[in-house]
Amino acid sequence: MKILVIRFSSMGDIIYTTPVVRCLKKQLPGSEVHFLTKPAFRYIYDNNPYVDKLLLLKPDLSDTIAEIKAEKYDYIIDLHNNLRTTLIKLLTGIKSSAYKKQTIRKWLSLKLNLKLVPPTHLVDRYLKTVSFLGVVNDNEPINYYLKSSHQLSNLLPASHQNKYIAFVIGATHFTKRMPNYKIIDMCRAINYPIVLLGGNDVKANGDEIKAALGDNIYNACGITTLDESVFLVSNAESVIGFDTGLTHIAEAFNKPIASIWGGTVPELLGVQPYQVKDVLVAGIDLPCRPCSKFGLPKCPLQHFKCMNDMPEEPIVNFVNSF
Repeated sequence: MKILVIRFSSMGDIIYTTPVVRCLKKQLPGSEVHFLTKPAFRYIYDNNPYVDKLLLLKPDLSDTIAEIKAEKYDYIIDLHNNLRTTLIKLLTGIKSSAYKKQTIRKWLSLKLNLKLVPPTHLVDRYLKTVSFLGVVNDNEPINYYLKSSHQLSNLLPASHQNKYIAFVIGATHFTKRMPNYKIIDMCRAINYPIVLLGGNDVKANGDEIKAALGDNIYNACGITTLDESVFLVSNAESVIGFDTGLTHIAEAFNKPIASIWGGTVPELLGVQPYQVKDVLVAGIDLPCRPCSKFGLPKCPLQHFKCMNDMPEEPIVNFVNSF
């Protein structure tokens, strides 16, 4: 049996497809499993032993369709379910099963502040698309495979090489990020050295946090590659992070995770930490929350209470307990 699994974006959504691919490969003896995604996200499946071939979306969709036809798949498992994947299925004529997005329910839940979407994890939602093949959830964590061998001594100062907390301060949208003053207050109360992780877009934030707290902080934002950042997460005592890709990737290593949610909520998207033993999901109930599914560039009501009023003590106590 030859199967193509499709998910084009984004980082967090693709990382949660890895249990589906693993279950297909392990539970269907002799099957050949391929995965199609955008070139920007190939790193998620590089080195993954459960994928026999990685296909990358081409600029012209017709070229991708021609490649799919040439592979002669038995099934397409569509975990994206958008216009492009619909065209792929229509024009290839391959038997398929598609992820049900529950778009209307999500929209009504967001706009009317209703809870119409069951808090089922995205992995379980994805796995429903392959249940017709007799594939079931193996209840194992997500998969992420480092691309290179790294050494802590090459990435961190000596003061941070023994035990440290990884704090992922980056996130694509403003309403997912905690203000610097809150991060500083929390870091001041944490009993371990702290490594700040994120891209160039939060390097200045990291510099401000380090300036306030001194040598207990190492700002790796904009310095380490993604693979190096994942390596640092995998060696941390525990992880603090917002609703962003690196925080989700951290789940592959079963480290204690304090997952902090501002304007977005995990139950709407089904992306709460998956198969992690020790988890704290931090978020406060407000009539205006969630304000979006994926985050916004600013608080629509200007007060940003979802982060400004976030209690710090439970998060600090959680990471200090390990």
